[in-house]
Amino acid sequence: MPIKSIANRRLYRQIADQIIHLIETGEFRPGRRLPAERILAVELGVSRPSVREALIALEIEGWIDICAGAGVFVLERREAPTPDVSVTISNLPLPGPSEVLFARVLIEPEVAALAARNASPELLAGMSRALSDMVCCLASDLKHVEFDYRFHFNLAEATGNGALVGSIEALWVMRVNPLSPRLQDHSHNEAVWQRAIIEHREILEAVKRGDANDARAAMRRHLRNTRERFVSNWQNT
Repeated sequence: MPIKSIANRRLYRQIADQIIHLIETGEFRPGRRLPAERILAVELGVSRPSVREALIALEIEGWIDICAGAGVFVLERREAPTPDVSVTISNLPLPGPSEVLFARVLIEPEVAALAARNASPELLAGMSRALSDMVCCLASDLKHVEFDYRFHFNLAEATGNGALVGSIEALWVMRVNPLSPRLQDHSHNEAVWQRAIIEHREILEAVKRGDANDARAAMRRHLRNTRERFVSNWQNT
């Protein structure tokens, strides 16, 4: 297979563009099933989450169809290609979901720890309301994203540090890029949502106790589990 290894750590867009090239040159023909994700990752020399993000981008742009349990198939293109879904911030490519999650793992545990030391009763009440809304919301309800955001934003506000509030807000802007909703369609379900609610409750309880170490550990555990769910809940094609 004429796939070129992608050196170093690259964005999902470069993987997607290489697959587009193989489609356009006839290596992957319409109706044909693409190689399994794990094979593409080995051939390209990248991680499976990076391949996954590239496939989601190609699905949004109309190059492929991801069929749960059956595989990923090249589509017959009868119209002009949809413009790629890459978005830029300060003229730089918007990072993929896995890169955003990596940044969150570096930042948000310390946000939770600082919030445990500084949270006001008002912001604790705001986090409690956000969690209550999460509990009453089904995974299929798109408002679950809003409630999730509100919890994390209130947590950042509880630090009393405006730079951290801005950082969390920026990470959430990146998180809602066009790839994330489609990616969630393939990996999100009621069991995943209920587990996430439990993890948010553990974070909130630690913050309410003023236990910075427990808050840090709970947030790190939540984000680690989020990544594992992202990997394991994807249909292994």
